[in-house]
Amino acid sequence: MPVPVPQQRAVPAAETTHGADLTLLVIEDDPAGTIAVPELSSTAGARVRVRTARNLTEAGRLLTDDVDCILLDLDLEAASLPTGARADGRDEETGRPDELAALKHILRIAPRHAVLALTAEDDAERAAEAVRVGAQDYLFRGELDGRLLSRAIRYAVERKRADIAQHQLTESRLRAQENARLERGLLPTPLLDGSDLAFAAHYRPGRSRALLGGDFYDTVRTPDGTVHAMIGDVCGHGPDEAALGVELRIAWRALTLAGLCGDDLLATLQQVLEHERQSEEIFATLCTVDIAPDGRRAGLCIAGHPAPLIARQGRAAHLLPYEDGGPALGLLPHARWPRRQVQLGGSWSLMMYTDGLIEGRVGEGGTQRLGQDGMVAMVNGRLDQGLGGEALLEAAVTQVQELNGGELTDDVAVLLLERDEARIRRKGRNAMRSRPSAASPAVAQRPPS
Repeated sequence: MPVPVPQQRAVPAAETTHGADLTLLVIEDDPAGTIAVPELSSTAGARVRVRTARNLTEAGRLLTDDVDCILLDLDLEAASLPTGARADGRDEETGRPDELAALKHILRIAPRHAVLALTAEDDAERAAEAVRVGAQDYLFRGELDGRLLSRAIRYAVERKRADIAQHQLTESRLRAQENARLERGLLPTPLLDGSDLAFAAHYRPGRSRALLGGDFYDTVRTPDGTVHAMIGDVCGHGPDEAALGVELRIAWRALTLAGLCGDDLLATLQQVLEHERQSEEIFATLCTVDIAPDGRRAGLCIAGHPAPLIARQGRAAHLLPYEDGGPALGLLPHARWPRRQVQLGGSWSLMMYTDGLIEGRVGEGGTQRLGQDGMVAMVNGRLDQGLGGEALLEAAVTQVQELNGGELTDDVAVLLLERDEARIRRKGRNAMRSRPSAASPAVAQRPPS
């Protein structure tokens, strides 16, 4: 029967205490016992306890959690390998005898233990190969004394500890990179081909080192020329809320492209939320706007979400009406969300945002919230400076953070849609000029008689 691999502890003993006693497992099969392990001690006064195994099967039984280091004789007979562990001691690729078969077996069953290889003085090449395979160091039999062995054990244990820490760090970095790629891929790509509207967005999750939070947004243009925009917020700040936000965003895009809007769309989204949420206490706020193809009017639906802000040319920014809004998604079964028509005008900027933008602290001691009125005043100040697009959003979020006195703890999502009627007219005139002149109609020729 194959020797069971002993369960490895999460943290080797040497990782927990410096200067503590260590345990050495010596594996050698010389019946005469010619490998003499000298009396071992450390400079700190701690002792090194020694266990001896005559074969790898016995070593498997003695390899307990309190073993810190293994001293393996590389001349261990291949016959000592347990059944099923390459019992013939031959290399799998070349078929020749594998001089490191015993070492490879030990490295497999003790991946978190330090290993020292023991060999003859004239076998330096095999000793170096043992280190390349995975041993922490090698020793020659003729040089084996207490001081050298004690120092080698301490060095091997610390080197193994450093190797494990580096491996864990590398795994953590790779996992973080993979998560970043995944989260970045889940952020929306607006579908606005053919639209005259300008789009900008700013997204900042509240979770440390995250790219995705519970806030979500999206913008698409349907074949009839209508531009649909949405922004929402799942209550909470963890990865589960972020995942639910992605699900709702994707569902919104699919339903919008399928032709739903207003109350029908929100009612369906509520069903999605109810099926996908982890708890009945989870809800989501949402605001949707569908802008007519001419860009001058829009339909507005609010589900417990802050009302959008609109700035028309030559006028101060203000909030759109929100009195007709409905409850947040997931709060009330069979709820309704009226769709309100609003006039936008010729040139305008429409800003949609989540409550992370307005819940930052302001004033001495941070006792007050910025609130919607404070946000409107702040945005008007930036508009007076001539800012627009991404520059406007970046400046607004930065100022909110400065007023808060540090990083915002809540997710923040802001999107901006803008229509510049003068630019659209110039674009139309330039398009007319660039068209080739119509060719004169050809004179029909009478066929010969």
